[in-house]
Amino acid sequence: MKARFTQSFKIQAVEKALERANDVSLKDIADDLRIGQSTLGKWIGLAQKQKLEPAQNTEVTPMTKAKRPQDWSAEARLDMVISCASLDEEQISELCRKQGLFPHHIKQWKQDFIDGSTVTTTASIRSDNKTLRQDNKALKKEVNRKDKALAETAALLVLQKKVNAIWGNDEDDLQ
Repeated sequence: MKARFTQSFKIQAVEKALERANDVSLKDIADDLRIGQSTLGKWIGLAQKQKLEPAQNTEVTPMTKAKRPQDWSAEARLDMVISCASLDEEQISELCRKQGLFPHHIKQWKQDFIDGSTVTTTASIRSDNKTLRQDNKALKKEVNRKDKALAETAALLVLQKKVNAIWGNDEDDLQ
């Protein structure tokens, strides 16, 4: 018999998983709730796709899709760095958990702004990767061509030595 869980139970389980402390694993939470870890993972995925909607009578806020640190715009990164400037470590950690970040992201962003580093976007990284792949492919093709030419030259030298050994050296005959 398949266990049925209420929508509010699923939402509370996902919230508990997303708001867990750093030393608590998803497996621990799933065991605590007496559900499978894969089930909890599936519910988290549904919540991130906003397909795990709360029931009409509950006051739970809908889940928002978490944004990866590399997807943040330069302006959003700067706002986050400024927001964290007056907070202590614990408050920064709490804010980061709510935003789906880690405190080291904030520190890196701050250092990037101090250094004047440009914030690379995902699109520019992809185009750089594409260019590097094309260059790599062209270089491999050139190396392969040169290897073949070198092998052909080595084979010709070996054949020349054999011809000279069998027929004698033409240069010796001329002198």
